[in-house]
Amino acid sequence: MRIPFVIFTFTRQDLIERYSGSILGGLWSLLMPLVNILIFTVIFSKIMGAKLNLANLESSPYNYSLYLISAMLAWNCFAATVTRTTSLYHEKAGIITKVNIGLRALPLYIVLSESIIYAISFSFFLIFTIAIDHPPGWSLLALPVVFLLQQIIAYSLGLLFATLAVFIRDVRELTGIIFHLWFWFTPIVYVAEILPDGWGSLLAWNPALYFVNAYRQIILSNQLPDLQFLAIAALVALLLAKLALTVNRRLQSDIRDFI
Repeated sequence: MRIPFVIFTFTRQDLIERYSGSILGGLWSLLMPLVNILIFTVIFSKIMGAKLNLANLESSPYNYSLYLISAMLAWNCFAATVTRTTSLYHEKAGIITKVNIGLRALPLYIVLSESIIYAISFSFFLIFTIAIDHPPGWSLLALPVVFLLQQIIAYSLGLLFATLAVFIRDVRELTGIIFHLWFWFTPIVYVAEILPDGWGSLLAWNPALYFVNAYRQIILSNQLPDLQFLAIAALVALLLAKLALTVNRRLQSDIRDFI
């Protein structure tokens, strides 16, 4: 069976199964992102926005919504890709033994599925930015580059964790905990300026910070991401991909035996 066809089939099935049995079915893929954006806009901008100092943005009742959603959508996609991929081999054990598909190619359907959800969510967000008269400029053309690098890293981490999870079951639970802590260590729902003195230097070691800043540069400031960041991110993505693919390839026969 051809790999592209299998990936497309799994992606389509994954999107359908998210809301199988519901009356609206696949329409929830459109409605849920819209509801989330409305919640962020109406509730968080009123409650949280008043408590945060967004001096780096022009005064607007929608500042916090822009600040939050520009990073939140990308983070949700990244986290979901990694955590779902980590459990993939256990969840698809029956299929792996029946369908002739490589173990390294299988996680691609999760990457594609989560990317589609992100694209839908971001489309609504883009309409929102236009409605409040703050549409992104030409810098938006750089967003697919940042997103692609993010998803390569997500695929690589997910594949590496999925490989380890076959032999060490605790990896799945540990990954969930790590991403929960990682989320709060990243200035997504807060601004870095509110952190105590000394935390700034510690925060600089958080790689997610630079992706978050890149998205906000593109969407909030209409600026292109720093070229040095893109070069380093591309290098990290390639090295992680090579590591994950090498580890998975060497353990492929053992993985099939264990699952």
